Amino acid sequence: MERPSQVDFLEAGSGRTVILIHSSVAGARQWRSLIDLLAPNHHLIAINLFGYGTTPPWNSEAQQTLEDQARLVAPFVPSDGSMFSIVGHSFGGAVAMKAAAMFRHQVHRLVLVEPNPFYLLRSHGRVDAFREATALRDVIKESGGRGDWRTAAEVFANYWAGEGSWAAMPDDRREKFAAALVPNFHEWDCVMHEETPISTWAKVLPEATTVIWADDTVGTIAETVGLFRENMPHWRFENLSQGGHMAAVTKPDLINPLIQSALE
Repeated sequence: MERPSQVDFLEAGSGRTVILIHSSVAGARQWRSLIDLLAPNHHLIAINLFGYGTTPPWNSEAQQTLEDQARLVAPFVPSDGSMFSIVGHSFGGAVAMKAAAMFRHQVHRLVLVEPNPFYLLRSHGRVDAFREATALRDVIKESGGRGDWRTAAEVFANYWAGEGSWAAMPDDRREKFAAALVPNFHEWDCVMHEETPISTWAKVLPEATTVIWADDTVGTIAETVGLFRENMPHWRFENLSQGGHMAAVTKPDLINPLIQSALE
């Protein structure tokens, strides 16, 4: 398969292809331990979304969409028509949903770790959760829009990783975190303005879809997972008793076996 120069990625292993899509801030390297685990039996490709690694940043005046991000997967879809699987975490989970819909005739399994298609909260009357997501979005847009990424990063880190997370970071880590958050400015447009109804997702995503979440995750994610459980009873649902939203990054020893089981 010819590799596109514009999309940065990690690659390892052999077997059926599995495309890994990272969360906001983290980048493809968040999957290193999962790649090590799965490489003996799978061909792993971890892509970097817009603005991560050496993948170019989003530079269009147009509002970014999930489809824009999902198109980055296209060059890695097996050209011989063979089946492949997709794993996505958080924002990467929402992108994975769109990619799985776009290439549904070749998608074998889909694994969503705490996905965040927050527009569904609005369309299904989860008013408080949607308001919570909107408040976080507004901080990122307002602070980031004026170049104050440290303020945006503090609010973002404390929301997703727990209160006090920002204060616990060494200052050099804070600088790197704030710089890595910049692509998130556009990612919010994807998850707040997508229009695909949940009934369509239920039809176009594979029956072999697994959703993984932690009981102690943030309210917006808990409500989103709840919507999936109500509307996609044929999917598989796996939860951790604790670990929070960032367990895929901070507790891979707990998450990775669940992903492996879902794929195999």
